[in-house]
Amino acid sequence: MADQDDLLYLIEDSGDVAEPSTARKWKIAVIDDDHAVHEGTRFALSDYTLNGQSLEILSAYSAAEGQTLMRDNPDIAAVLLDVIMETDAAGLDLVEFIRHQLHNETVRIILRTGQPGQAPERRVIVDYDINDYKAKTELTADKLFTSLTAALRSYQQLERMVQTRRGLEIIIDAASTLYDFKSMQRLAEGVLTQIASLLNVDCAGILVLRDGGVISDDFAVLAGSGCYSRFIGCPTPHSLDPDLRQMVEDAFRRRRHDFDDQRTVLYVRTGSGREVVVLLQAERQLSETDRSLVEIFGSRLSIAFDNVILYQQLHEANSQLEDRVAQRTRALIQANRRLSAQWLRLQRANGFKNEILGTVAHDLKNPLGVILGRTEMLTELISAGSPKDNIVAQVEHIRDATRRLTSMVDHLINDAMADAFDITIRREPVDISALVSDVAEANKPSAISKQQEILVSALSHHDLTMCDSDRMREAIDNLVSNAIKYSPIGGKIALLVTGDADSVKVSVSDEGAGLSPEDLDRLFGRFQRLSAKPTAGESSTGLGLSIVKRIVDMHGGEVAAHSPGPGRGATFTILLPATTDAQP
Repeated sequence: MADQDDLLYLIEDSGDVAEPSTARKWKIAVIDDDHAVHEGTRFALSDYTLNGQSLEILSAYSAAEGQTLMRDNPDIAAVLLDVIMETDAAGLDLVEFIRHQLHNETVRIILRTGQPGQAPERRVIVDYDINDYKAKTELTADKLFTSLTAALRSYQQLERMVQTRRGLEIIIDAASTLYDFKSMQRLAEGVLTQIASLLNVDCAGILVLRDGGVISDDFAVLAGSGCYSRFIGCPTPHSLDPDLRQMVEDAFRRRRHDFDDQRTVLYVRTGSGREVVVLLQAERQLSETDRSLVEIFGSRLSIAFDNVILYQQLHEANSQLEDRVAQRTRALIQANRRLSAQWLRLQRANGFKNEILGTVAHDLKNPLGVILGRTEMLTELISAGSPKDNIVAQVEHIRDATRRLTSMVDHLINDAMADAFDITIRREPVDISALVSDVAEANKPSAISKQQEILVSALSHHDLTMCDSDRMREAIDNLVSNAIKYSPIGGKIALLVTGDADSVKVSVSDEGAGLSPEDLDRLFGRFQRLSAKPTAGESSTGLGLSIVKRIVDMHGGEVAAHSPGPGRGATFTILLPATTDAQP
């Protein structure tokens, strides 16, 4: 508590109480449990002014009241704070509340104490975020004036820094917003809105545009706000009030920014030669910080207006291009229809050819094999007593002819099967895990018929790779169907999908007869018959694994097989790049 005598130092050299003013005032908080200190402070600072602003002094008589006061008035510039109130450290606790809970870093805190020994100055200055420390006995009116002036100037500088940072953030955000506008009117409205937000003040504004930068009296009003909104859409400049039209014409003539009292004029010349004038009428005179921010904002407007102009030109060019593309598209569609019809006819002819080749190969090869066998038997029978030389010669002719026919049929089979390798691929992003699951599901009926179980495990949930979905499905299906075919009744087939950033691996493991070293050497050749046999008498063409290799090679991948040995199953692995530039 301060003694009554301490007030003599506070009221010393004080003047008369100033008349109330409606101008902006500095907010000062006096937080002290001694009412006399409040009265003395108000008296000592009654005629205080700084930069044309007087004081508005707010009072709190305890640390608890001080918390409420500071929370309700975040724009307080300085606090005159007593240390000892409800407790010996109530003031210091309030400092912590202001800095760490309210996160108020700008308010200046002057600590005043009547008992300096209770809160030593050095320790307090080091341990607490305060800006000055005074004993009440030394704080005369002159020293109070000096300390408060220094605090207010420091607060003003910090506020300018905060306002500058806030303004720059608004300018950065506004730039991306303004660049998104696609019409002059929307852009002009956005400019007025963003300037009002930047200055954090209600203001009336008008934005006018003059085409080509030619000195003339013709310009267009693109947007208006406040008292100027009635001029939007004016057909001629003469529709404006004479004074307003004169200010706009003067701005075009001076070609520079102008700040005068509560009126601000921005001049912008775009890269395309157009000129823009923005006239603002604010409730207060702009500070130096405000003016600097407005100038920075104005420097961005040229790009925004040129962006709209370029967009409009691009839109017109696109419209013309779309018309031309539509015409060419119609012509291409008609040509494609004709080509599609021809392609269908070719496909039908090719299918018919393959059908004939397959039929010929199937129907003729077996009878020819019988003929060969019969000729062997005939040779043995004739050798029993018939004229051997003549008969053997005839039999040789039959054998030679049969061999030629067999060779011809083999060629026909090769020609027909070559179509199976006429493979093209169409790359697109494919979820390999989902593809493997689909293949497993499609093969379940075959596995169930042999009491087998198919297990699918995908360790990665993002196994995307650029590949042909249909061809890769065909390759994996061949491996799975082979695993079912060569696995015993009741066996298990395991499908595993793993991957990393560079590759995706698909493994198919079975519990079948396994592979011998000889099998591994010729595994992926065409028409290869392996040592293992299907466990349920299924047929095999000997082409499946060669087709798998062809498809994987065209994707820039690798296919491999591993087996611990006969009777111990086998694992086939397809390794694909996560993205591939391989060419077929």
